[in-house]
Amino acid sequence: MYVLVKERTFHIPKTTIGQAIATHLAKNGAKVMVSSRKQSQVESTIEKLASMNLDVAGTVCHVNKAEDRKNLIQETLKKFGGIDILVNNVGMNPAFGPILDTTEDAWDKIFETNVKVPFLLTKDVAPLIEERGGGSIIFVSSIVAYQPSAVIGAYSVSKTALLGMVKALVPQLTAMNIRVNAIAPGFIRTNFSKALTANEYMSQAMLDLIPMNRFGTPDECAGTVVFLASDDARYITGETITVAGGMMSSL
Repeated sequence: MYVLVKERTFHIPKTTIGQAIATHLAKNGAKVMVSSRKQSQVESTIEKLASMNLDVAGTVCHVNKAEDRKNLIQETLKKFGGIDILVNNVGMNPAFGPILDTTEDAWDKIFETNVKVPFLLTKDVAPLIEERGGGSIIFVSSIVAYQPSAVIGAYSVSKTALLGMVKALVPQLTAMNIRVNAIAPGFIRTNFSKALTANEYMSQAMLDLIPMNRFGTPDECAGTVVFLASDDARYITGETITVAGGMMSSL
């Protein structure tokens, strides 16, 4: 897909951040189980990775449903025999506009999906990783965790909560020989963000905040996840790495 912004044509990658993470992990030797609410997304991702001779499987999973999360874990164990790495890449945002205009229903949906679900997946998977001798859990937060957006305030707050969750999990997960970290992507050119990046005025306003003066790509996020999951990061836990082209990231 292409969009025209200020007479410049930008390519919006069909690859999502999640698909890029799955691809890069598999290319680095991981056996990957992917999931999505949409069967078509699962099938397209499996087809893409399988065409590269990568070890991948997948299943439909509506992460807000306990039975779907349980099935995802069971299918992973059945296919691969264990779990060493968990990447919590979930997020949704049904509310746009001033934060005080967020309805209670939208607020609940955002926090259930973006905060509660990653916690519950971590709670269920951590003992399985411990059984394997340890591993790594990685959350996908966002640059808006540090710099809340005026138009996606509730989403921003939910991503800030993940920064605290990573820190809070460190003591218990360390005792289980599990490292826990996060990435905070900046403005990444994906279909999810096109409402912002494809808008002429908002796009320029965002670029003005990015010292590198460009939007990121899903692959640039995925490389950081692979690093955090690898032994090269064996002395890193409780941290959030921003992948945001130099944007400010402090609370």
